[in-house]
Amino acid sequence: MLARANRIVRGDEYRTVVRRGVRSTGPHTVTYVRRSSSATPPRFGFIVAKSVGSAVTRNTVRRRLKAIAFELVGQTDHGTDVVIRALPSSATAPWSELRREVVVAMTRNPRSARAAEVRS
Repeated sequence: MLARANRIVRGDEYRTVVRRGVRSTGPHTVTYVRRSSSATPPRFGFIVAKSVGSAVTRNTVRRRLKAIAFELVGQTDHGTDVVIRALPSSATAPWSELRREVVVAMTRNPRSARAAEVRS
């Protein structure tokens, strides 16, 4: 489980990452990454809407995404906030594909990430 210091919990924090972060869209997730120069530990947030499925399905998807974030938290730079929005296809996606998609999104286009950092 992610430590509290590694979780985005407030609505305004989610909004900031979604609005000012770099968006990367995949077949199963939309990932927003916002990097800043602060020394805060990396933080992750998850959005799993009702369109993904029943409550059981949504919680399963959320737990899978949290496990992926737990693996990546040690490899992520300080000051990085990540919000992962699950799309309906994430309910049937294999673990390896979800993980690959999130990793690619977090490493994609560092120039855009720096531009978002300057913009904020």
